[in-house]
Amino acid sequence: MIIKNEIPILEFDTEKTAVIMPTHADLSLKLPEKAVFAFMCEYVDEYAKTAGGKQVALFESATKDYPIYVISHGGQDVCLAQAPVGAAAATQILDWLIGYGVKKTIAVGCCGALKDYGEGVFLIPERALRDEGTSYHYAPPSRFIDIDKSAVDAIERTLIQHGLSYEKVTTWSTDGFYRETKEMVKYRKAEGCSVVEMECSALAACAKMRNAAFGQILYTADTLADIENYDARNWGENSKGYALRLCLDTVLKL
Repeated sequence: MIIKNEIPILEFDTEKTAVIMPTHADLSLKLPEKAVFAFMCEYVDEYAKTAGGKQVALFESATKDYPIYVISHGGQDVCLAQAPVGAAAATQILDWLIGYGVKKTIAVGCCGALKDYGEGVFLIPERALRDEGTSYHYAPPSRFIDIDKSAVDAIERTLIQHGLSYEKVTTWSTDGFYRETKEMVKYRKAEGCSVVEMECSALAACAKMRNAAFGQILYTADTLADIENYDARNWGENSKGYALRLCLDTVLKL
């Protein structure tokens, strides 16, 4: 049933079956039920090779092909895939992964700090503000979406085991990287957002509609805490390897 609205992005169809489904091209592929979805370029391929992973599929897009790996971690088979930046692109691949058998996903990626966080601080989003378009195709309109509690709890247990300090946060998921204006940053901070990124709310909405668990580990990169003096810092580069390890350890707990 289509819920109509004057604004197209606020219209929602409750039907879960689409004309083109994620599994339309290959009915034989079967992926492990646990997956790590990493917003990292070279680290995914490098780690898969180092861990003796096997490429089992290829997600083909018009701009880039994404290898899909299966690796062994902690005695379990885990699907490992690179996540592209941007809600629409990332959600397309997550929906595809779920279609081929993934039921539990932990994503990992950097975020911009809206509070006075140092670089490389690990954070757990427990809800996301839906300031992107993709989530509205997977869930009825709402201002926020909650992140799966089982995933949040698994991430928290992992960070505690690693002896890391952390916070649970509300994240601002936006499509407009170059539209984070001073007034908008102030507005989002005033309603409780501690960090900003581009995909979390959409990935959470997709997983929820497909009855799959989803959580995300964020680590701070640049900072917008002082809007008069933006600082890109080192984009959290030194945290990538450890962040991927945390993600892999977490997905085992789901």
